[in-house]
Amino acid sequence: MANPSLVKVSAECPHCGFKQMEYAAAKSSICRQCGRSFLPFAPKPGLKLRTRDEAPPPESSSILGRFEDFWKRQRTSVVECFDCKRKQQVSGAATSTICPSCSAHIDLRDYKITSGFSRSIRTRGDVHLTGKGDLASSSVVCQSALVEGRLRGNLHCDTATINYAGKIPGRISARHVIVDRRADIHCFRRIRAESVEIKGRMSGEIVAQTMVMIHKRGSLEGDVTTRAITVEKGGMFSGQLVIGQIGLTQGELLQEQEPPTASKPASNFPETAPQPLPAT
Repeated sequence: MANPSLVKVSAECPHCGFKQMEYAAAKSSICRQCGRSFLPFAPKPGLKLRTRDEAPPPESSSILGRFEDFWKRQRTSVVECFDCKRKQQVSGAATSTICPSCSAHIDLRDYKITSGFSRSIRTRGDVHLTGKGDLASSSVVCQSALVEGRLRGNLHCDTATINYAGKIPGRISARHVIVDRRADIHCFRRIRAESVEIKGRMSGEIVAQTMVMIHKRGSLEGDVTTRAITVEKGGMFSGQLVIGQIGLTQGELLQEQEPPTASKPASNFPETAPQPLPAT
C-alpha cells in the first residue's frame, strides 16, 4: 500500500490562483507562477470569495496606487543567480525565487533602512539607505542603491546613487556611481566602478574602467585612474590623474575580460612604473 504522505494532490496559490501538484504532507510551498510562498492546505476563510486576486486595497488608497500594484503583478523581470549565474524570468510581484539550475535561494525584496542595520544583504532588489539610516553591514549586494545616510559597510551593486553629506568609511564597487548634486562626501576607501558621474562634491580615490565625468557644478579632489575623463565648464578637478589600461587594477569588476595574449620582448632593463600626471 502506498504511503499517504507521498501522494500528490492539487494545491491552489491564494495569491494568483495558479494550481500545482504538491505532496499531501507538505507544510509550505512556493508558487511556480508568482514565486510567493503559501500554505498549500491551509483552511480557507468561510467568507473569502476572491481566490485568484490579491486582497482588495483599502478604500483610502488612490487610483494611482492601485494601478501601480496592478502593473507590478503583471510585469516580469530577468534575475541572475548569485551562485551559478543562470538567468530566469520571474514575476514582478515575487519576493523570492529558487534557481532552477542549482536550487539556490534568490532574494528579490527591496530594503529600506531607516535606523541602525548591521545584517548582510544579498538581494536582486533595491536598497534605500535613508537620511536617518546607519548601514554597518559587512556586505551589501543589490541591484541598485540610494545612499542618503551613513554607510560604514561595503556596498556592491549595479548602480549606486550617493546623496549624502559626510564621511564614507565603507567600500563602494559598482558598474555606475552617481554623486548627486547635494552630495558632499569624503571617501576613505577607493571607489571602483565602470563609470563615475560627479554632480556634487567629492574627495577620495577613484578607479574607473571606462570614464569619469565631472559636471559643471561638480567638484572632485583626489587621485583618479581611468581611461577617459571629462570635465564640463564650471566643474573642478584637483589631484593626480593616470590615463590608460586599468584591467589589472579592476580585476574584480572585469572577471569576464581575458588578459592580452601578446607577449613582450625580454629586456635586461627593469621596468619603471608610469608616473601620474598632476592636474589642477
